[in-house]
Amino acid sequence: MFDMKQLAKLKVLDASAPGAMKAFWAFDKAVFAEGALTTREKQLMAVAVALTTQCPYCIELHTKAAREAGANDAQLTEAALVAAAIRAGGAVTHASHLFKE
Repeated sequence: MFDMKQLAKLKVLDASAPGAMKAFWAFDKAVFAEGALTTREKQLMAVAVALTTQCPYCIELHTKAAREAGANDAQLTEAALVAAAIRAGGAVTHASHLFKE
């Protein structure tokens, strides 16, 4: 199912809901602009989120954007390990619900 060529079909969304999609693309652009966090930091966060949501499109797109913003292998690795810790941590903390009073 995953095929980066599918992203070309986003133009259908743009044409079908131009107002909403224009707002979405503007929001996306604003979110990743330099601010209190650098673009590199934001893209590393996006990589970690993409890994936890397991979206192959987001993983590919944000890894590329992170690298373009200056992220290196060590930084991408740490972002991946943070994602792994958060995902595993969720399972561990929710395990507390397994035990009755």
